[in-house]
Amino acid sequence: MENRKKIRVLIVDDSMMSREVIRRGISSDPLIEVVALAGDPFEARDKILKFHPDVITCDVEMPRMNGIEFVRRLLPQYFVPIVMVTTVSDAVFEAMEAGAIDFVAKPDIQSPKGVEEFICDLVKRIKTASTVKNALPEKENVTLKVPGNMILGVDNIIAIGASTGGTEAIYSILRSLPPTIPGIVIAQHIPPVFSKMFAERLDTQTSLKVKEAETGDYVDQGTVLIAPGDRHMRIKRVGRRYQVECFYGDKVNGHCPSVDVLFESVAKEASGSAVGILLTGMGHDGAKGLLAMRCKGYRTIGQDEASSIVYGMPKVAFDIGAVEIQAALGCIPQVLLNLIS
Repeated sequence: MENRKKIRVLIVDDSMMSREVIRRGISSDPLIEVVALAGDPFEARDKILKFHPDVITCDVEMPRMNGIEFVRRLLPQYFVPIVMVTTVSDAVFEAMEAGAIDFVAKPDIQSPKGVEEFICDLVKRIKTASTVKNALPEKENVTLKVPGNMILGVDNIIAIGASTGGTEAIYSILRSLPPTIPGIVIAQHIPPVFSKMFAERLDTQTSLKVKEAETGDYVDQGTVLIAPGDRHMRIKRVGRRYQVECFYGDKVNGHCPSVDVLFESVAKEASGSAVGILLTGMGHDGAKGLLAMRCKGYRTIGQDEASSIVYGMPKVAFDIGAVEIQAALGCIPQVLLNLIS
């Protein structure tokens, strides 16, 4: 442990108090070293060239230049994994689209427990971001061939799981799918409140009906239900249709919502055609659930290493035989359409 290289972090935030809270908090981890602080992106630019950080934490709202524009300008010239630190705002998804690796919500500074949980979460995300060594995969514009004989029974369902890098990966897939697609359920590791914002953003940017799931919602054709950021989600068969149940519970594989919880419910409850898709993310959540789906005869897809921000979850699934088809992110929509036709 003593010989392991520390992760060098640059903190960018216009609030001196926030910088100090983050510095003190993450420095308590023996594997993290804060090498510099910056009050705005212009100061950060000079600190990057001087200290060569492994990871940057960056506020979204800053004067002179906000964090989103900073990410857009920096990454094409000099790639460093960036974790956004933000107040509750859907602006963070613009930063993710620009190339940030992950994000975490700012705590109430007056709440010691809130700050402690924030630091713990941020440390975890910094460590994950430090494993991303290359520039983000280029976004592909793929022209899909929509089969005329898609399976459109009400008992058909698609389940998707993702973690780090997943918000953009999910958007990439959903924006390519037609409104005639069977119902989709999604478990994305995401902070509470942001899951609703994420769903609303996808609803406006795709041809599908997307919403944060509520217990009792039906998984209907052309509809996408996203698990709330603080609850597990599972499906239950009601006749030939499916309903979702969202419930509080202990973390599974370190996460709530858990992809395994969702996938295992699909393996148990699905009666028609089902497809499981496991996307980018650190850890192993979803691998066992995807295997359970495949063992039941359902089709399974795993994102490949080259297009994954973090090739963790899909790699574990591939290694245990849970992945029937491995594909680049840009190819997954067409693979999916072919499987359900």
